[in-house]
Amino acid sequence: MNRGMGGAREAWINQAHNLLLVCTVCNGWFEDNPRESYERGWKVRRPQLPTDVLVMYADGREYRLTPDGIRSTTAAAAR
Repeated sequence: MNRGMGGAREAWINQAHNLLLVCTVCNGWFEDNPRESYERGWKVRRPQLPTDVLVMYADGREYRLTPDGIRSTTAAAAR
């Protein structure tokens, strides 16, 4: 969830499940392509919480991110 969209007031905003480490080019792509970014879990819409959204990684696997910094595979990703 973007900090600039009022997210900075949320207590969980800087926890691991809301943060993706990406380069400047990818971040720009996320902003220029919001539909795909939301579909792949790279951006999160309110009222969803980051722990409820699957994140697709470059290898095509989907992960669920947790506040403690752990990523876990999903049943769909294991297939």
